[in-house]
Amino acid sequence: VQLVESGGGLVQAGDSLRLSCAHSGRPGSRYPVGWFRQAPGKDREFVGSISWNGGNTYYSDSVKGRFTISRDDAMNTVYLQMNSLKPEDADVYYCAAQVFKSADRYLPNSYDYWGQGTQVTVSS
Repeated sequence: VQLVESGGGLVQAGDSLRLSCAHSGRPGSRYPVGWFRQAPGKDREFVGSISWNGGNTYYSDSVKGRFTISRDDAMNTVYLQMNSLKPEDADVYYCAAQVFKSADRYLPNSYDYWGQGTQVTVSS
């Protein structure tokens, strides 16, 4: 399984940005996908995740109500819509697939495959 993030960039506080996570694997396979972010020198932080069929989404308290995760399985893409961005949202954002593991969705170690990350910068 390969994952490629895109859509990062520089925005101002209050702006919106949509990240994409294009994933490839066995045709027809679907699996939970999580979004994490990481600042230099800090641990990778859970942002949100979406279930294999898109029926359930989960968010950290810090982004709940501002960020929305969705998936388009026809396009093999998962999206992270980020609204009302704050300077503290600035990080490298990663998507990850939970293909074999089925443990706690909030923990990075629960994911099998990762993208390379995309930088989000928010100016105040």
